[in-house]
Amino acid sequence: MPGSRPVTTPAKTLALLLALMLALALAGCSGSPWREASPWRAAPASAPSSPPTVAPPPSEPDLAEARSEPRSDSVYPDVGDPLVDALHYELDLTWTPGSDRLEGRQRLTFRASADSPDIRLDFNEQLAISEVTVDGTPVEHSVRGYDLRIAAPVAADEQYVVELAYAGTPEPAPAPSARSDFASGVGWNVTDEHETWTVQEPYGAFTWYAVNDHPSDKAFYDFVLTSPDPMVGVANGQLVGVDDGGGLARRTWHLAEPASSYLVTVAFGDLRGTELTSAGGVPVQVWTDRDDDPLPGGTGYAAEALDWLEEYLGPYPFDSFGIVVVDNENGMETQTMVTLGDTPYSLSPEVVVHEAAHHWYGNTVSPADWAEVWMNEGMAMYLQAMWEAEQDGVDVAATMDEWAGLESQMRRDAGPPGAYDPEQFGDGNIYYGPALMWHELREEVGDTSFFRVLREWPARKENGNAERDEYLDWIEQTTGEELSAFFDAWLLGATTPDRD
Repeated sequence: MPGSRPVTTPAKTLALLLALMLALALAGCSGSPWREASPWRAAPASAPSSPPTVAPPPSEPDLAEARSEPRSDSVYPDVGDPLVDALHYELDLTWTPGSDRLEGRQRLTFRASADSPDIRLDFNEQLAISEVTVDGTPVEHSVRGYDLRIAAPVAADEQYVVELAYAGTPEPAPAPSARSDFASGVGWNVTDEHETWTVQEPYGAFTWYAVNDHPSDKAFYDFVLTSPDPMVGVANGQLVGVDDGGGLARRTWHLAEPASSYLVTVAFGDLRGTELTSAGGVPVQVWTDRDDDPLPGGTGYAAEALDWLEEYLGPYPFDSFGIVVVDNENGMETQTMVTLGDTPYSLSPEVVVHEAAHHWYGNTVSPADWAEVWMNEGMAMYLQAMWEAEQDGVDVAATMDEWAGLESQMRRDAGPPGAYDPEQFGDGNIYYGPALMWHELREEVGDTSFFRVLREWPARKENGNAERDEYLDWIEQTTGEELSAFFDAWLLGATTPDRD
C-alpha cells in the first residue's frame, strides 16, 4: 500500500495490515511496509562487478579508543557481562560448506573492569573448544548453555589476551520475538545451499565466536575468512587482503572503528563485489550472488542514499559502506555493512535509506542498553519517511497522519517504545511511535533546532554509547525546551499521546 494516503479501514482490515507490517519489518531495522517495493532507481546495466578494490594494509588500532563501560542489560540480563571490556577481536574463520563446519581461531584482547576469579564470555556449546590460553598460558574452561567460563583470575583495569580454537556446526539461538523473520533464530544461519549469514540483534554473536554480547561493549575487529573457491567471505569494514590458491579463497577484512557485537556480520557465499562511490567520496561495495544482477533493486541507489543522508546528518561516520545480499527474508544494518534479504521489499530504495541512516543512529552512536533500541529505529524510520515524502512530492506530515492511525495498536500489543515486552523484540512499537515523536518534536521546536539536534548528536557521541537520560537531557539543553513530560508520554505512556 502506498504510504502517502491516510489509512481508513475497518477494524478487521486494520488488524490484517498490522500483521503484514510485523511480518515485513526487518530484523533489527525496518523500512516502511506501507509502500510497494520501489523501482525508484534501477541498477545501471554497465556497473563494474569485479574485482573489488583492496584497501591498504591496516595500522594497529589504538585500543584506548575501544575502552567502554560494559553493563548488565535491563531487558536481557542473561547475555553479556560487565566484567569484560573487549578491545579487539581477531577472528580467523574457515567455513566448509560440504559439512557445514566452522573452524575458528580467535584472539580477544580485553580489559577487566573488576577483580574476578574467572573470565566470563558468551559462547555456543554447539562449538567444541579444543584450546584456551590466557596471555599464552593454557587454562581450563567450561561451557554451559551460552555461558563460557575461563579459569583464570583477572584484576581490575588490567589487560589480557584470550586465545581460543574451536570447531563445529553453529546453530542459531531462539529469538525473543514472534516475528516471522526471526523464525530461524538469531546468530549464525545456514541456507539450503550451505551459504551463511548472521543476524544478532539483540544478541546472537555468541553462536559463532566467544564474545561479550552486549551493545555497551564496543571493540575493534579483524577477520580472516577462508572457504572453498569460488565461495568467498564478506565481513565488516574494508577488504584488505585477497589470497586465492589451492582451491581456497581467503579474504581479510578490517574494521577501523570499534563496534558493538550486534553490529558485526560474516557471510560466506558465491559472491561478487560491485563498486560505487558517493558524491561525498565514500567507497561503496555491493556483494551479490555471482549469477544474479550485480545491483539488484535499490542497491544501485546506495551511494546516493548516503549523499541524501549527509545533507541532514553530516559526513558519513565511517571509511566505507557496503551491502551484502543473502538468501534471507529480510536483513539488518551492521557497522559499515548492510545485510539485505533477496526479496523485492528488502532490496527497495527506502530500505536502503533506512539501513544507511543507522550508520549515524545505531552504529556510530549505539544504545547502552536494549531498552533504548527506539533511539536507533525511531530516527531511521523518520528519516525514511522524510525520504519517501520527498520522492512522492508530499509533506512528511501526511505520512505521520497515516502511521498515527496504526501506532496505538502497536503500543497496546507490545508495550510503549521505551518499556516494550521483552518477548516481542523489534515489533512496530519501537519504530512508528518514536518516528511520530520525532515529528512532533520537530513541530514543537522548529526546523532549525530539530535539524541541529539530528546533525550534532552522532558527531558528539561518535563511536560511543548513549543512555536515555543523557540523550534526552542533551536535547533539552540544545533546544532550550523543557521536554520531560513530552518524552515520558511518548516513550513510556500506555496510550499514544495526543498530536498537535
